[in-house]
Amino acid sequence: PSLRAQASCVQYRLVVREASTLQILQLYTCLDQIQHMEWSSDSLFILCAMYKRGIVQVWSLEQPGWHCKIDEGSAGLVASCWSPDGRHILNTTEFHLRITVWSLCTKSVSYIKHPKACQQGIAFTRDGRYMAVAERRDCKDFVSIFVCSDWQLLRHFDTETQDLFGIEWAPNGCVLAVWDTCLEYKILLYSLDGRLLSTYQAYEWSLGIKSIAWSPSSQFLAVGSYDEKVRILNHITWKKITEFEHPATVVNTKTIVYKEVEKSPSVETERLSFPPTRALASSLFSTQSKYDIAQVPVALQYVKPVADRANPKMGVGMLAFSPDNCFLATKNDNIPNSVWIWDIQKLKLFVVLEQLCPIQSFQWDPRQPRLAVCTGTSKVFLWSPAGCVAVQVPMEGDFQIVSLSWHSSGDSMVLLSKDNFCVCYLEREEV
Repeated sequence: PSLRAQASCVQYRLVVREASTLQILQLYTCLDQIQHMEWSSDSLFILCAMYKRGIVQVWSLEQPGWHCKIDEGSAGLVASCWSPDGRHILNTTEFHLRITVWSLCTKSVSYIKHPKACQQGIAFTRDGRYMAVAERRDCKDFVSIFVCSDWQLLRHFDTETQDLFGIEWAPNGCVLAVWDTCLEYKILLYSLDGRLLSTYQAYEWSLGIKSIAWSPSSQFLAVGSYDEKVRILNHITWKKITEFEHPATVVNTKTIVYKEVEKSPSVETERLSFPPTRALASSLFSTQSKYDIAQVPVALQYVKPVADRANPKMGVGMLAFSPDNCFLATKNDNIPNSVWIWDIQKLKLFVVLEQLCPIQSFQWDPRQPRLAVCTGTSKVFLWSPAGCVAVQVPMEGDFQIVSLSWHSSGDSMVLLSKDNFCVCYLEREEV
């Protein structure tokens, strides 16, 4: 969360580095292989969870000698996270029997029973005041809302879901979205006091919701589904204001289609007055990418999903609003190589990026409308309303970027492969 330090795990070791220089600040050794790591909200503590051992270790950056170990014992451990105040740890035990809330300040323990095993069962409001927990008891779904300051129960209500799949607060903390399993298209919107504000169901008897995203202003809720459409609900009536389709051919002449093309290296080695280093040689002589603007209509690469498999690769699986509410980026899993960018002010398709490889991840710069995309190659792709660029990672060997994460300042991002990471620093434009 802070702008200064960055942490990474290597087997048993937790390495904390200075974010701007990557100098090592601290090294901590855990009791077992670290499976999950998380900063506290104020960046003073780091949680390391070792699920196999049922242990969480907490490290302090200010006092390296201080240490804390939480052992769930025979109850086991499947998930661990910080509360928004950075002083409580929530551990979910095996078989989702309970959530244990540990206080670092008072060493007291609270218990929340019957948490539901679902994709997203715990949600905190952005201001850190309230926590919603999805619960399952007597074959029915419930939601409990707790006050985070003292973990007192504020509201407990049953939800009209067959098999609740996830919960998510609006950024303003006033509305909780609850959605059902993909077998039942249903999204429910509840107020902070547990009143059902609205129910939305686009269709029946077919695979339903695949992803949701709130706009940063809380005015829109985007719902991506298996029918390859995104529906935008408004915050006044909770009715649909529009739907975005993802056809295999882009026909609108007002849509810009950027197509990634590979160009062979044009470096003439004889003209280099020095033998290039291995890292430079690999980046100089590897095939480089650039973007061409394709002439509409453009046929995008379409993959027919296998109909008789669970979790078919179809429908809108990734959604993200830009921080200024102006754009929505989506990926339709049937068209795996494309990112769609929609203009939210005009409610129209603005840009399509067609890559050579399937999209692994994308994320908006937290400070401006700039989207970073990775495709499992050694390149990172950046789009902003000004245009598109492909950046080659200058590393030896094969560095396949599978995910990325922006620094909260927007000046750099971490690029992750399976075994390595690197930091990409972006020069801030002079305004």
